[in-house]
Amino acid sequence: GEVMGLDRNFAVGMLFIFIVGITYLASLALMTPYLQTLMGYPVVTAGIVMGPRGLGTMACMFLVGRLVGKVDTRWLLAAGLAITAWAMYDMTGWTPDVSQWTIIRVGFIQGAGLGFLFVPLTTVTFSTLAPEKRGDGTGLYNLSRNIGSAVGISIVAALLTRNVQTNHAEIAAHVTPFNRLFQAPAVEHLLNPLTAAGRAALDGLITQQATIISYIDDFKLLMILSLAVMPMVLLLRKPARPATVDHSVAVE
Repeated sequence: GEVMGLDRNFAVGMLFIFIVGITYLASLALMTPYLQTLMGYPVVTAGIVMGPRGLGTMACMFLVGRLVGKVDTRWLLAAGLAITAWAMYDMTGWTPDVSQWTIIRVGFIQGAGLGFLFVPLTTVTFSTLAPEKRGDGTGLYNLSRNIGSAVGISIVAALLTRNVQTNHAEIAAHVTPFNRLFQAPAVEHLLNPLTAAGRAALDGLITQQATIISYIDDFKLLMILSLAVMPMVLLLRKPARPATVDHSVAVE
């Protein structure tokens, strides 16, 4: 029973870093084409706008480094997941009209959430593992994160492609002679389904709208994943020694 108890933190930590791997790199993989394709950002601008995400992670890792040992690690993890989920929730409301400031702000917040996760997660994952097992444990832990990253990128890319087709079909179903909106002069002039140019413009517009909705679906999935992992924090055991230190500090 004791051995199982010792390994529980490691098992939960492995699953945790797997999900973190999925959400972190998958969101990066989504943001790059979103900015460059849908929003028409040049590569350099896209890089600059996404840079603050790294700053958020760095700032929070410094902060969390000071908090580990003073604050229950599980609370730090829960905070990191909540911040990440909130950033993803904000992104589900995005359209290509979103301002650069919003992208920078939400990116920084998402990075901050990640900063809250990395240090405490490593600490709690290895806290109950026997010292001689830590070498192998580190290898497995990194493998789990890398597999999570690969899986995450594959899932969001596949969903994006599939959802664009599905959403395109759903929107196109409303393009009928009975849709009164096509009788509006501006619409009839630019998007007339009866002319080749009109059909091309209409198809381009529908594809763009279908793509926007598909990105929103992916952001929503990543938000749900971040929230779904939160109850796992309760499975983590608090290492015995730091707890006694905490109590003595509280008494003094």
